[in-house]
Amino acid sequence: MSSDDERSDEPGTGQPEQLALIRETVRRAEVPRAKPRTWRGAALAGELPVARVLVNKGVLHLDQYFDYAVPEELDADAQPGVRVRVRFGAGGRQVRGGRREGGGLIDGFLVERRATSDYPGALAALAYVVSPEPVLGPELLALSRAVADRYAGSLADVLQLAVPPRNGRAESRPSPAPPPPPPVPSPGPWERYAQGPGFLRALAGGEAPRAVWTALPGPHWPEEIARAVAATLASGRGALVVVPDGRTAGRVDAALTALLGKGHHALLTAESGPEKRYGQWLAVRRGAVRAVVGTRAAMFAPVTGLGLVAVWDDGDSSHSDDNAPFPHVREVLELRAAHSRCAFLLGGVNCTVEAAQLVESGWALPLRPDREQVRIAAPLVRTVDDGELARDGAARSARLPSLAWQTVRDGLRDGPVLVQVPRRGYAPRLACERCREPARCRHCAGPLQAPDRQGLECAWCGRAETAWNCAACGGTGLRAQIVGARRTAEELGRAFPDVPVRTSGRDHVLDSVPGQPALVVSTPGAEPVAEGGYTAALLLDGWAMVGRPDLRAGEEALRRWTAAAALVRGRPEGGTVVVVAEPALRPVQALVRWDPVGHARRELAERAELGFPPVSRMAAVTGPPEALAAFLATAELPAEAEILGPVPVPAAPTGRPRRPGDAPPGAPRERALVRVPPGRGAALAAALKAASAARTARGSGDPVRIRIDPPDIG
Repeated sequence: MSSDDERSDEPGTGQPEQLALIRETVRRAEVPRAKPRTWRGAALAGELPVARVLVNKGVLHLDQYFDYAVPEELDADAQPGVRVRVRFGAGGRQVRGGRREGGGLIDGFLVERRATSDYPGALAALAYVVSPEPVLGPELLALSRAVADRYAGSLADVLQLAVPPRNGRAESRPSPAPPPPPPVPSPGPWERYAQGPGFLRALAGGEAPRAVWTALPGPHWPEEIARAVAATLASGRGALVVVPDGRTAGRVDAALTALLGKGHHALLTAESGPEKRYGQWLAVRRGAVRAVVGTRAAMFAPVTGLGLVAVWDDGDSSHSDDNAPFPHVREVLELRAAHSRCAFLLGGVNCTVEAAQLVESGWALPLRPDREQVRIAAPLVRTVDDGELARDGAARSARLPSLAWQTVRDGLRDGPVLVQVPRRGYAPRLACERCREPARCRHCAGPLQAPDRQGLECAWCGRAETAWNCAACGGTGLRAQIVGARRTAEELGRAFPDVPVRTSGRDHVLDSVPGQPALVVSTPGAEPVAEGGYTAALLLDGWAMVGRPDLRAGEEALRRWTAAAALVRGRPEGGTVVVVAEPALRPVQALVRWDPVGHARRELAERAELGFPPVSRMAAVTGPPEALAAFLATAELPAEAEILGPVPVPAAPTGRPRRPGDAPPGAPRERALVRVPPGRGAALAAALKAASAARTARGSGDPVRIRIDPPDIG
């Protein structure tokens, strides 16, 4: 405490009497002074004194707007779309001077200014305007409401995904002036598709075509996306492209920069950092930039005059958000195309079942090459089954049959060879060498693994194991049930000692590799791009991908294989792909023929017979057994709804970080699937949302988790 503070507290100084006199003078003033954030007695705005606010409360029973009074001092800044702070939760008891007071401060968005309120009681005042920057426009609000209704979620939760967190420094900087529209680009590599030039002409002419694009393998697809964006910009409209990850976004970003130069588009990815990303988002909202390339969150980017929405590789799990209400990029962009009446492009070297349904229903038209172009661009695909691998004893030490060995040796003469391994690590699963009993942890019974050659550890609890012995036979030797990428790289290094071996996986992902001879061992999705393309590729352990107990196992295996094979040179250049899997399997045959569309159409026909998505609409409802039973009993589901289950949900392994939807340790969970026929999806979502809102409002026990169109139901 300073000496001045000490003197102010001494009796006889007159300080308390002076403070009391000042307070009394303020109370008797003719114009009452407003208390900070409560605005008691403050004059209201002369026009439109009521603000309709969406508070940042994600609970469903509060998924509505609330009215607040607008003080005169906030009139200029309190415009629709700005961020505000309001007091919430006080009830109607604390009313002073015609204003409701109390409650906690909470964030919100000012949605609308009104002359009167529908609420008959006293209104609380806006506490303050966080920023005068209007970040929530009418189009983004309408889209967010549509997404919330489709996925049985709350508008506040959707806006958490749609509007990035505020950054004051980025907001204070002005955005650059928008560049003039570029000239109409030439078709370029779109000439390889019969409908490609016509699609670009339609975009440049201001039309809104919808297409499902099956891209040719090879390095040209980023340039093709860039030309579609440039054609849209040439018409004076905006464009939005959403890709699965930052590496893919970087490739499209480079193609756009090479075609249009800098300043025509913004890159919205998590790698940009909060300040840079928010600054670019603001440039898009302000109309300074009319083209966006980004990852999942960019699906809500507020592009001015939207003319094209595009999604690449819609089967990638990164396109499905893990936060409530779990929207999928493909579905959100379909809503944007319908609401904004803009063009829609769904592209990939593979074709998902959902993409095939868009074509079958007539909502979109196919945009794919003829077979002659496929034969030129695609590599030669050959198969090796497990029987041939078992008969080939000479190659057993390197896990390579003779065909694969010869392919690698020939490929290394001219450039790099890609090896795709489904599992990361050294030996992800181990078993007793004598009796084949799975090796398990002594503490939690989790599976033992060898992340490297140094030792063993439990895949669940992470504890090290130094003296394992088999509980069934007492043996101490171990063998690998599944071989990971690290051990594969080690084996290939021994088999080809003069060739460099590079690995790419979750811990260290390579963006690209040079065109010199090398072995590149990668897990699915982490394959780097090779300069000039790979000369060959090996797709090992195909059974591990096709044999998963999941409805999408075959579709996902084919997607992973085509993504890797698309990085290989075409057949005329000698590119070869060897897949180690049973040749009779449908995904393997589709890869050999390079016919992902045919595979997707057959899968769609089978789903239609079984009544599975995307032909039907389905929701997964998960929760404790008692809570789930009570929820299903009270939900007013459509008459056509069919409930499958409930069935127990496997507990999450201990020692692993909990994922969204995982049950707490030791808490049993069950899941039920609710299925309705086509055309009743909106009714199902509304019924589930109403039941969840009523349950939350009553505070009825444990909550249940609702996910519309779950990505995996196997």
